[in-house]
Amino acid sequence: MLKNIDPLLNGELLNVLRTMGHGDDLVLVDRNFPAASVAQGKPIIRLDGIGVVRAADAILSVFPLDNFVEKPVTRMAVLDGPQSELPTVQEEFQTCLKQHDRDLSEMDALERFAFYEKASDAFAIVVTGEARGYGCFILKKGVIFA
Repeated sequence: MLKNIDPLLNGELLNVLRTMGHGDDLVLVDRNFPAASVAQGKPIIRLDGIGVVRAADAILSVFPLDNFVEKPVTRMAVLDGPQSELPTVQEEFQTCLKQHDRDLSEMDALERFAFYEKASDAFAIVVTGEARGYGCFILKKGVIFA
């Protein structure tokens, strides 16, 4: 038993988060994301039945975002939509970010295939049961100073 660890953070996920280093990327995606083909053998952790915002809440309780880059969070851009308009799932994700780390007034955005390419270089992919489209994000790990 551990104290103050969100129960969604199972041993497999905690091990991945612990093993990651400063600057490594964690991909947190919805259930439609082609994780197996994008991961190319890297760890895939499934949180079926859990929404992406709830998963982010658990992960960000122990995962520092990188303070040395301007935009440590990247979202999948909406196809044919204005870049400034966020789908509800991305608005909720941004609210979660503000509650955990810092006020990220803007996430970086990548179109779908550029997002897949960047995700293929990530340390691991966490697939949630999120049913809403565009629930796909990349988090860059930061550091914790003593």
